Amino acid sequence: METPLPRKNQILPLAVTALSSDGSGVARTAEGFVVFVPGTAPGDVGEVRIVKVCKSHAFGRLERLRTPGPGRTEPDCPVAGPCGGCGLRHLRYEAECEAKTGFVRDAFARIGGLDVPVAPLLPAPCPDRYRNKVQLPFGTDVAGHLAVGFYAARSHRIVPCADCRLQPRWMNELAARACALLAQAGAAAYDEAAHTGLLRHLYLRQGWHSGQRLVCFILNGERLPNEQDICRTLAREFALTTVLVQTNTRRTNVILGAGAPRTVVGPGFIEDTLAGVPLQMGVQEFYQVNIAAAELLYAKARELAALRPDDFLLDLYCGMGSIGLSMAADCARLLGVEVVPEAVEGAKATARRLGLAPARAEFLCADAGQAARQLAAQGQKPDVIIVDPPRKGCDTPALEAIAAMAPRTVVMVSCDPATAARDVRWLCGHGYRAGTVQPVDLFPRTRHVETVCLLSKLNVKQHIEVELTMDEMDLTAAEKKASYEEIKEYVLEKFGMKVSHLYIAQVKRKCGIIERENYNKPKSEDSRQPQCPPEKEAAIRTALEHFGMI
Repeated sequence: METPLPRKNQILPLAVTALSSDGSGVARTAEGFVVFVPGTAPGDVGEVRIVKVCKSHAFGRLERLRTPGPGRTEPDCPVAGPCGGCGLRHLRYEAECEAKTGFVRDAFARIGGLDVPVAPLLPAPCPDRYRNKVQLPFGTDVAGHLAVGFYAARSHRIVPCADCRLQPRWMNELAARACALLAQAGAAAYDEAAHTGLLRHLYLRQGWHSGQRLVCFILNGERLPNEQDICRTLAREFALTTVLVQTNTRRTNVILGAGAPRTVVGPGFIEDTLAGVPLQMGVQEFYQVNIAAAELLYAKARELAALRPDDFLLDLYCGMGSIGLSMAADCARLLGVEVVPEAVEGAKATARRLGLAPARAEFLCADAGQAARQLAAQGQKPDVIIVDPPRKGCDTPALEAIAAMAPRTVVMVSCDPATAARDVRWLCGHGYRAGTVQPVDLFPRTRHVETVCLLSKLNVKQHIEVELTMDEMDLTAAEKKASYEEIKEYVLEKFGMKVSHLYIAQVKRKCGIIERENYNKPKSEDSRQPQCPPEKEAAIRTALEHFGMI
């Protein structure tokens, strides 16, 4: 019997029991139907209006809170709801840390199908005012005045914010002052639909340790009105190190333009250090937005890498090279790969400032997957590989090349637990064993969480070799440990997936479990059978491990 669906606009008394990975509260109706409720906390009990109903779940809006959960707190930002940037500001920070640990554990169990220990989240040293970079779109407020702010969730509607608590106060104060000066000069905000207006974005960056400050105006045009006066006024009042102007006249939602920015004040860059690595950066270079927490993450990655003096370290998706360069003293050779040319040139310059010869620290400008595949084809054998991919995770060529190069250790750094779990699962199916999984909070008050995971190469040389004759082997012993129905029931109960006998047979053959003659095999060699999807293969493999079959 199917669970009855709630109706749109129906108001139900619901209790929130958990948080989903997007930060929404998870509740169930009396009949067991799942309802996701944004802005709620575990333990909350209230009246929820159903706003959308799908086949397997619904979305609701909290109309009235009856009883707050133990982790709930009053948001300390007046626009936390409409802005959407701080998706967890309604939680106490301790409750947020517990929730993020749960996000990672859920991803590795549900998406990765992996039974690995996930350590409690390493909290950020500074939960507020930690961002060293922000990109603010220009727009207008309700009164029609020039303003900057943040896009509301799933829209390009600007929510002005006088004091965002994620960034230093000087950034908020400068944004307000810049709007006043630009409005006085007659500059208008960019209109995406009409492709008119000058002011697109205000880009702010700060060296966390050095304190140096950078401002860049991104324009639908070449120059600001009264450009010299405005830029020099801001530089004087806010102790700016450099002020830049960049043109972006394309019809696109990409923030930065294609060309290099033009320097109006200062040297055109700022300097800082990250985990002891001296860096220079303008606007194009990737740089961790939370340095205090990033240094905790780098220290953990360095600990897990456990480099030896003669090691060759490969750093894929290396950005400005900061992770690899922070470990360069521990190994004999470092090779970094990054697709952004400006970042690669920055990494090379940093290596020179550290006194590292090209033979010890080399950086290639290339797609990570293509470069890794080329290195594997050349027979390059790194001892340790660090990967820090974008949110979409590693692409398949990169994973295949990692497996082909067969390093003894892979350290995966990821800003998305879901793609990390997916990529770790792939590597575990190709010769690696997942070990430590350490969440780190680089983005307090938001739903995002960083993860560091250790993968170790399975050492077949340490396995005991036993010579058996065919007569001594019971070819169906493994198969008899669990029936197909038992495997199906286990997968359904643990992962909520239905799998067929055919899929189980395919995975058993991949795992070297010999089937009875012709069992679940196509009748013709030309016959085409559906292939087991990766997520179901991972679940079946877990079941085979559970029953001691592999």
